[in-house]
Amino acid sequence: MKLFQGFALAFNMLTIIPFFKVHDFFKGINGYSAMFYPLVGFLLGSFLWLTHTLLEGSLPSIHLAVIIFALWITLTGALHLDGLSDSIDGLFVPKERALEVMKDSHVGGMGMVFTSLFLLLKLSSLIFFEAYYLLPIILMLSRLNASLAIYFFEYSSLGVGSLLKEEFQTRHLVIAVSYSVILTLLFSFNLALPLAFMTFFIVATLFSQRLNGLSGDVYGFIIEVSELLLLNLFIIQNFS
Repeated sequence: MKLFQGFALAFNMLTIIPFFKVHDFFKGINGYSAMFYPLVGFLLGSFLWLTHTLLEGSLPSIHLAVIIFALWITLTGALHLDGLSDSIDGLFVPKERALEVMKDSHVGGMGMVFTSLFLLLKLSSLIFFEAYYLLPIILMLSRLNASLAIYFFEYSSLGVGSLLKEEFQTRHLVIAVSYSVILTLLFSFNLALPLAFMTFFIVATLFSQRLNGLSGDVYGFIIEVSELLLLNLFIIQNFS
């Protein structure tokens, strides 16, 4: 029962698709929830891949890429983009005010500007991305990075993140890493693993030093940056 509730909670946290009714962080299911983050990413990526496959040939390739991009943002409710924007705002204020600024519901100027640039880069990357079958792996590893951040780094304040941190045990992490690595190898996207882990470590370390821990906004930042870098890894590998 806890296994299913954990998956349902992860699905409801990371998507806007109303399949399940578990929205509360019941004691005992939060570790399972973080364990399923990569799987939710894999399912989201699979849906995007399937949508692209069904529409390919019926629409101009650039227009289809824009549709997939819009669907990508819509399915996640722009949750991670909000974290990206807030985290950027936190980088442009004195260290002692960073958390306060990141918690502000209003987007700052720097957050708006750099998030816009980020979206342009991500859309351009998707337009020139030719391996949509790898989207499940890209979205999976990006959310695995969030799980790794929860496990290895302190949470900077009280709240949902501290509950996830408390209940996310080593066995949950081992399972999440194991199925993520196996699926990545099955899709033959091996170089994605070191790039994803390196991205997690650098970003998490940077924000941990600045905030004395991580926050939900930083988890979103890690996911978004990981997705962008993994998209470009394939483009660079195949550029001639």
